[in-house]
Amino acid sequence: MNLIKNIGLGLSVALLTFSCIEATLDKKPELAFSEDNAFENFQVSQTYAYGFYTIFPGYNLGKVNSDWDADLMMQNNTSQGSSWIWGRQTIPTSSSIWDFSFVRRVNIMLDNLEESNMTEAEKNHWRATCYFFRAYDYYSKISAYGDVPWIDRVLTDEDELLYAPRSPREEVAGNMMDDLLFAVDNIFEPGTNGVGTNTISSDVVRALISRFGLFEGTWRKYHGLSGGDDFLRESVKASEQLITNNPTLHPNYNEVFNSESLDGVSGILLFQRYDNGILTHYLTSRHRNSAGNWDITKRGADSYLMQDGQTIWNSPNFETDKDPYAEFRGRDLRMLYTITPPFRVKPVSGDRLAWEHSDDPKDREYIDFMDGISVPNQKVLPSRNHAGYILRVSPHFRDFNEGDPYNVSRTGYKLFKYYNRLHDIQNNDYNDAPIFRMGEVLINYAEAKWELGEFNQSVADMTINKLRERGNVAPLMVGEITADFDPTRDPEVDPILWEIRRERGIELMAEGFRFDDLRRWKKMDYTNSPKLGRWIVGADVNNRIPIQGGAEEGYIQFFNGNPPAWEDYQYLYPVPSEEIALNPSLEQNPGW
Repeated sequence: MNLIKNIGLGLSVALLTFSCIEATLDKKPELAFSEDNAFENFQVSQTYAYGFYTIFPGYNLGKVNSDWDADLMMQNNTSQGSSWIWGRQTIPTSSSIWDFSFVRRVNIMLDNLEESNMTEAEKNHWRATCYFFRAYDYYSKISAYGDVPWIDRVLTDEDELLYAPRSPREEVAGNMMDDLLFAVDNIFEPGTNGVGTNTISSDVVRALISRFGLFEGTWRKYHGLSGGDDFLRESVKASEQLITNNPTLHPNYNEVFNSESLDGVSGILLFQRYDNGILTHYLTSRHRNSAGNWDITKRGADSYLMQDGQTIWNSPNFETDKDPYAEFRGRDLRMLYTITPPFRVKPVSGDRLAWEHSDDPKDREYIDFMDGISVPNQKVLPSRNHAGYILRVSPHFRDFNEGDPYNVSRTGYKLFKYYNRLHDIQNNDYNDAPIFRMGEVLINYAEAKWELGEFNQSVADMTINKLRERGNVAPLMVGEITADFDPTRDPEVDPILWEIRRERGIELMAEGFRFDDLRRWKKMDYTNSPKLGRWIVGADVNNRIPIQGGAEEGYIQFFNGNPPAWEDYQYLYPVPSEEIALNPSLEQNPGW
């Protein structure tokens, strides 16, 4: 508990530089920012609360990287694989998740609001804001550890909570939901009552309830805990209100993730604003240089439906996965926005920015196709590196790259989702990042309704079929989903639920959800099978890429053998050893 005990006041004074402060040593500066006056009125409280927004990951690489620990993606620059999947995860000495400094910052505000000069409605707005952010932080804590200390006040050196045992998950989750329900009813809407725009709104709170209620409800169901339906009900209620308030999705899936600005974009509830010279990221740059290490696995690629709404195993329109051009043909458009489509061009001698079509007409199929669904600063082909140098071929392998060492892949399914050419500046990207969006809410709602036994065609039409429409995929017809609709379905999962989960995996691909989804469903055994890549002929790549079973042609397989069986104790993270050493009342999670 050292991170609770020893953290300073952390008033986030760096959030705003106050000017015109009288430079005397014997007089308190008129606009000095301290705990005594930080919450005396609405404006300074707002300044303090702006610091809470740094908790959102935005386009932090770690969010995308977490999908390496699941089944639909893999890291393409390692021969070791995920530590979680391959059983190398150990007890850490410390962890950023087991860190209560952010909780303390929130509690400082809560502890000081009562003495402020604000109206009760204004105080309740800031309480609602605090409750939202505290719940957001605690979400990651109970997801990781289950039982965690519930800290609802600023702790002193003598506080009994410093050496208290972990609070039961049930208590913490209940407190979180109570706080979020208070926040829905009391938060001021952005642009009213002096609140800034693109801030926490009642709909943003509902989006967190939608996410958290689904997670906690299904975790409880599949891990043998009670009370799951209560959380699912709250998820459903919040999602229904969101769907009423936000009936329109932005029609272009790609533009949700690759727009200069998300201001006013339909379906975006909250976004991280990036501005050149102020706050930038480098997620897009990593898609266009040798440091981008994200691959989709064959399992991930195969999950995309054909546009007739059928799987690749039962659609008469699917030709073969042994030819990359045929494999992408007639698929969900989200696949072409998420995985670099196949192409080949000829470079122009002496000009690495120029290219010509190859002599084979088939090589331009997706060049022409992407021209029709994208714009020049987005996903036009051929793809390029950060300097604008063309990539001459896709799929483009790390171990056989024909002289272009950037935009490489191991599986042959290179992540394309965050690729754009808005700014050809290395490591200086400033397109906005969605934080909460309706695409997630719709699939949350569909899943929660199924778990409550209430999923039907009407729910499918207002959720999954809206998402499919963006991918030009035929609607899900509930009555047509039979046990043999997908021959690769996990037989323990109902066929309809399997399709809902498929849609979730597709819509949220590479957004950092999949690892936690497999954990809450208690389905991490999906990672016990090897992560494969596309079909190749060994002789075509000078036999430099390993093929499953050592065959002359087949699916790429980089890691020999299968990962060890996933153990039940691994579903919860180990409590950091340093924390247990400092507080003997803390117990390690079983099995670690």
